[in-house]
Amino acid sequence: MEKLLKTLVLLLALTASSPIQAATAPDKLKESSQYDWNQVMDAIIQVESGGKADAKSGNSVGAMQITPLLVLECNNILRGRRSKKRFKMSDRLSIKKSKEMFLVFQSKHNPKNSVEWAIRSWNGGIHFNAKRTQRYLEKVMAFMK
Repeated sequence: MEKLLKTLVLLLALTASSPIQAATAPDKLKESSQYDWNQVMDAIIQVESGGKADAKSGNSVGAMQITPLLVLECNNILRGRRSKKRFKMSDRLSIKKSKEMFLVFQSKHNPKNSVEWAIRSWNGGIHFNAKRTQRYLEKVMAFMK
């Protein structure tokens, strides 16, 4: 129960913290211990699906084009935190649940809250290739201006 409470507090802190302006150029991206991810998530949604919650491309589904592997990873993170919360594959069609999955993923794999890392990893995975994710980064950053 204590781990669940800590996780909820962390998620609330991430979503309720005052926004920090992201830089407009990739080489000037900011890192912060607190970050309002809403601008990043909204930009990713525009790039991935144009805002369509029911978008589908291969095994990627929803506004943020979430794969089954990401759902499993989020559930593993939650399991490791001893949370009873679990995501279903159908949650990918919910923008709200998709954003929750993004926050869970970032809280585990992006402890420095690097905007650049968040964007690149969303496209290329945890061990992304910077050259292969450059165009995606630029597209997302353009929506953040």
